[in-house]
Amino acid sequence: MQENEKEIAGFSKMTKRDKIVWLAKNFLYANPVEVVKEFAEYWHDNVEAQKLLDGFSENTLTNFPVPFGIAPNFKINGEIFAVPMVTEESSVVAAAANAAKYWSTRGGFKAAVLSTKKVGQVHFIYKGDKQKLFGFFQEIKNDLKLGVKQITAKMDERGGGVLDMEIFDFTDLEKDYYQLRAYFETVDSMGANFINSCLEEFGKLLQEKVVASKLFTEQEKALEIVMCILSNYTPECLVRAEVSCKVEELGTFDNGALNAEEFAAKFERAVNIARIDPYRATTHNKGIMNGIDSVVIATGNDFRAVESCAHTYACRDGVYRSLSHCKVEDGVFRFWLDIPIAVGTVGGLTSLHPLAKRSLELLGSPNAKKLMEIIATVGLAQNFAALRSLTTVGIQAGHMKMHLTNILAGLKATQEESEAAKKFFEDKTVSVAAVRDFIESLRKNED
Repeated sequence: MQENEKEIAGFSKMTKRDKIVWLAKNFLYANPVEVVKEFAEYWHDNVEAQKLLDGFSENTLTNFPVPFGIAPNFKINGEIFAVPMVTEESSVVAAAANAAKYWSTRGGFKAAVLSTKKVGQVHFIYKGDKQKLFGFFQEIKNDLKLGVKQITAKMDERGGGVLDMEIFDFTDLEKDYYQLRAYFETVDSMGANFINSCLEEFGKLLQEKVVASKLFTEQEKALEIVMCILSNYTPECLVRAEVSCKVEELGTFDNGALNAEEFAAKFERAVNIARIDPYRATTHNKGIMNGIDSVVIATGNDFRAVESCAHTYACRDGVYRSLSHCKVEDGVFRFWLDIPIAVGTVGGLTSLHPLAKRSLELLGSPNAKKLMEIIATVGLAQNFAALRSLTTVGIQAGHMKMHLTNILAGLKATQEESEAAKKFFEDKTVSVAAVRDFIESLRKNED
């Protein structure tokens, strides 16, 4: 133990209980026995299952349960799916399911993978003649590819591997900085480890070949590798999801107050606003990612990578814009989403987490391309549901009703109070203040 009791050595080697006791004493200032009991309530009863979960991270104390839900009735390319979604926000699954049902009677969703290229980079410093470097690179490019054959052998057999590579000159932005950018096909795996292994070998081989060449001066031979790492920005790992129908088939909204033509026009304008204004686009795209992240997590994929890539893609022309698009033309309503999504269906957590494996099974054990299509479709459905609410009854009418249960839980409402509140708010706007006032009025009457 360090002099400061809030500092500790060997924390990772302590037992789970000892870690919790130490945290209770030094950070929670609570009864350690009670804290251990609270954390232990979420431990898995199956010791082997808990051991597996503990292995996914470091210094694990307990599990943090998040609801695993299903959005049924997704008709994608003529096939019906019940999509697993992991999220703590109740309205997300409900909205996705609602949009899925709505479009299932209007032809369903169409989805297609446009490209699947992934990217990796070798960042390096070179002090010398750039034309010499670029010419030499063209001479050794095939040698670099051959140099990773041991790494790519199995991937090559599956139809993947190294696609191409090129050199970029960034010396106008950072002194002597160049980049070797390589492109990969990883088929059904996310491929992070595969790509990084290839990149590190590329960096090593590049150095060796420059040093061995008589073309370069001693200064030029001092080529320095800064780092070798994949990029989570994969603009050419792209998928499109879309819906379309005749405008009159959209139906009416707001209890008939809004006809199909008026709705289509308002909807298109709402999407255009998100194309123009980054403030609106941020919330607009967050709604898309509500759906996408939920499926990405459920299938054991990396939602942080998918998120960062999507938001980078949203500002690819220098302004942060909507990821979705809408066009009403010649009497047809068309709404679509183009988004880069790099996911896998083999390896990593997809093969280790029992619920991730079950999620993929629920989806028919898709390959990576099909999973991309499903994920993009859920993002589009989520966006449609949000925009439909915003342009008709308003977001609060449906959104806050979905949160009524959570509000009641926060107020520690009894079953009788909850039932009374749900009945009372059937035709009223839900807010935290309104629900609190209602529950307090019930309790006063009881007194």
